[in-house]
Amino acid sequence: MYLEPALSQPRSSLIKPPFEGFVAVIRSKNASPTWSDVRTALLDFDRAGLRGLVQDLYTASKDNQAFLHARLGLGHDQLRPFKASISRWISPDLVKGQPISVSKAKKAIADYKKAIGRPNGMAELSIFYCEEAFGFLESCSIEDESYFAALIRMYGRSLECVSSLPPAERTTYLERVDKLRSRARNVGWGVEEELNSLWYAAAPDEHQGE
Repeated sequence: MYLEPALSQPRSSLIKPPFEGFVAVIRSKNASPTWSDVRTALLDFDRAGLRGLVQDLYTASKDNQAFLHARLGLGHDQLRPFKASISRWISPDLVKGQPISVSKAKKAIADYKKAIGRPNGMAELSIFYCEEAFGFLESCSIEDESYFAALIRMYGRSLECVSSLPPAERTTYLERVDKLRSRARNVGWGVEEELNSLWYAAAPDEHQGE
């Protein structure tokens, strides 16, 4: 508990003041606020206040803008900002000194999943990740085991996403996933073998006509 001038505190946070002109404010037991705290605070907002809060969040970052556009179904290409982020981090311009970040590239897909997570959008982004990664590997030489491991895992996720789609929607995606296996021949690090193993384990040709 600590003391602050009474005029600076909202009525809901006050208890009986021990000294005139001051109030006692009780700190929450939780050091960091949680969603429960935010939800409670939002109860004091009216419609205009909530709209202003969302507007501030919208202007705060491009990630927030992409999230809201996807959630609300706005724009002709809701995947474009997520693809741009994937491309930036998994296939950077090394001449400009841009760093690689597998985690940030994967975060773009996770952000889309939180925003709306449509199955065809998840399939598109996971395949796009792999395509951009192979394009990067074909243009330069890197020796980063974690990069290759992440690529193999994303290829597996691509197959899972495509397999979850209705049969009529799988063909184009499967063609792209299949082509990635041939692009792995010159990569090394056992990538081609791993991709072939994942492909045959998923047996997409057998399930395509289901």
